[in-house]
Amino acid sequence: MSQATADLYDAHGEALRIPAPIFRDFGGKLAFEGEVVTVKVFEDNSLVRSMLEEPGLDRVLVVDGGGSLRCALVGDQLAELGVKNGWAGIVVFGCIRDSGPLSRLPIGVKAIASNPRKSVKKGEGSRDVTLRFAEVTVAPGDYLYADGDGIAIAQHQLG
Repeated sequence: MSQATADLYDAHGEALRIPAPIFRDFGGKLAFEGEVVTVKVFEDNSLVRSMLEEPGLDRVLVVDGGGSLRCALVGDQLAELGVKNGWAGIVVFGCIRDSGPLSRLPIGVKAIASNPRKSVKKGEGSRDVTLRFAEVTVAPGDYLYADGDGIAIAQHQLG
């Protein structure tokens, strides 16, 4: 069971990084948490797929898609891969698609918006890099908490 982000903030205050409230909930799991794994891509979801094909180990994949609203980086098929491989959630600084089916999958998914256009597949991007978007920095190994109130990021899991 995830800890409520508001309660975490009350307990830890500015030790947490709170992204700007631009993310909407799309997954069937509203509250989720886990160690952060990062990818940086732009309108190409090849690396997102390859990450979700790996064992998730209850981690959260944070995707910096440059905030592009022109195409989706995650759809129901990739989210199903995430479920099958044990990912706790996916946060996309960009778009998703297949919002109906996504809402029925037992995985947390947060993104800016939905767009039916699929991404290109050129195999471009970087993994395990520090990201900066929505007024916060997110690094591999950080711990992310998410619920209906938003996202809170800590340097490590909070007890």
